[in-house]
Amino acid sequence: MSEPKVLFLIPARGGSKGLPGKNIRPMLGKPLIAWTIETALLAAKSVNGKVVVSTDDKSISDVALQYNADVPFMRPAELAQDTSTSMDVVLHALDFFEKQGETFDFLCMLEATSPQRSVDDILSALNLLMKTNGAESVVGVCKTESTHPAFLALKDENNFISSYAGENFIFKRRQEIDDVFFFEGSMYISKAESLRKRKSFYHEKTLGFEMPKWKSFEVDDKVDFMIIETLLKAKQEGKLE
Repeated sequence: MSEPKVLFLIPARGGSKGLPGKNIRPMLGKPLIAWTIETALLAAKSVNGKVVVSTDDKSISDVALQYNADVPFMRPAELAQDTSTSMDVVLHALDFFEKQGETFDFLCMLEATSPQRSVDDILSALNLLMKTNGAESVVGVCKTESTHPAFLALKDENNFISSYAGENFIFKRRQEIDDVFFFEGSMYISKAESLRKRKSFYHEKTLGFEMPKWKSFEVDDKVDFMIIETLLKAKQEGKLE
């Protein structure tokens, strides 16, 4: 049996309202997207992988090529709007390669906005998917803390609050409540066949790969960028594991 082929897809459109130009904004001396490209290339070396950047922006394309990613196409404008979905981009990439006579067994989508993930994170998640019977996809998740539903409230038009969980305010100790996870966005991996059938990474056959809190931040605005840059610097200095 041949080794499964993996497409590592990095979507990065030019338009960003939260932080204009964020994908190529310098972070600790190199463009934000370069962190994800370098990690993906190392992961691809450990499997039968190809690293591709899907973008509509020439500046992003130039940076991607500079850091040795493939940019075999420019993303159509209709797939680079605020209303465009990640799944549209994923299926466009799979269709492009299929027309070129190349197919993949797995697709790993890596957002440039989560540079903290490591090669080991990606390979461990991919391995979890491959070895779990019945599983079709795996996504990064992180345990909630202060944002646990038990600690949330609703506020009415008169500013009175009520428990979001629909009960009286009975605050339990963390040890007394079930763990709840959120989708932290660092990686989305699926069997390619499943993506075509379900058009989603999320369904009843999706696994959750737990990521630590410091890796769960995503770049959406300037504050996020500053937080992540500080965390990566701490990692470089050996202050984070």
